[in-house]
Amino acid sequence: MREKITIAVDAMGGDNSPKKIIEGIKISLVKNPNLKFLLFGDEKILVNYLGNEKNILQNIEIHHCSQKVEDDESPLSGAKKGNSTSMWQCIEAQKKLGADISLSAGNTGALLVTSKMILDTIKNIDKPALAGMWPHKNGTNVVLDLGANLECSDKTLVNFCNMGAALRKSLFPEDPINVALLNIGTEETKGNENLKKAYTALKEKPNVNYNFSGFIEGNKIMKSDANVIVTDGWTGNIALKTAEGTATFISNYLKDSLTKNFITKLSSFFVLNIFKKFKKKFDPRKYNGAIFLGLNGPVVKSHGSTDSLGFAYSIKMCNKIVKGELLNKIKKNFEDSSE
Repeated sequence: MREKITIAVDAMGGDNSPKKIIEGIKISLVKNPNLKFLLFGDEKILVNYLGNEKNILQNIEIHHCSQKVEDDESPLSGAKKGNSTSMWQCIEAQKKLGADISLSAGNTGALLVTSKMILDTIKNIDKPALAGMWPHKNGTNVVLDLGANLECSDKTLVNFCNMGAALRKSLFPEDPINVALLNIGTEETKGNENLKKAYTALKEKPNVNYNFSGFIEGNKIMKSDANVIVTDGWTGNIALKTAEGTATFISNYLKDSLTKNFITKLSSFFVLNIFKKFKKKFDPRKYNGAIFLGLNGPVVKSHGSTDSLGFAYSIKMCNKIVKGELLNKIKKNFEDSSE
């Protein structure tokens, strides 16, 4: 296990950057003072924000970039700017500067295209997937794909199972891994042809590194029977945003109800306590950080609109991914699948 981890950061990507980036780094260094950060962005702006942060300068290297990828740029346009951008140099740092992992809150599409151009995919993997964290009753799920691939073949879905299981193992090494395919029913005959073929392949040739538990319906995702949920990017993205919207609606509804309705001091104490637990459990900042799986180097995507605490959680994910030797675990899952 590595004692010192170097994280390359696109300091210009996302809302309120680089302010939130630097504040997120400060939060992270409190618990992990051995982390090293390579910051890519406008040197003048970065130096200005770091001027009063002398206590963290020893953990930071600044690398000047003349351009950044805008949030509203097309993926191809952003990638075509090449190595003049903070995003490009952040990813390239894995090859040129010895960074262990790259992190950006910038344009998702451009980040995927640029990452594929620079790092390429691992052997036998046809498409990288965007995987994220999702709360369930007893902890956290890994869910993929969240939007990188709108359509997926049966082979791609099987690949996603191998990669998702590896990510789960690197983040939570002590937990058993139960993988499920998201479907409209649990019966073998349900779903489209690609889902049914993937189901058959996973049942007939199980991987020794994880348990395949079959199909799972959307209303069971948060029950915790499975902790790796696999689907295509179209379905995964819609499911994620529906869940986020539902959690926000419930949180706001409870808050409004508590504000408008008269309740006794005793009942107020218990209701507010439950509400606080709910907010803490479903705080999206705790699950910030999605990772592109299947590349020859780990790349984490932070939500562009998150705050400094949310960005700190994505740094925490980077730390766990590197320590958990994700790439080695992915390769092992594919080796064991081919035997």
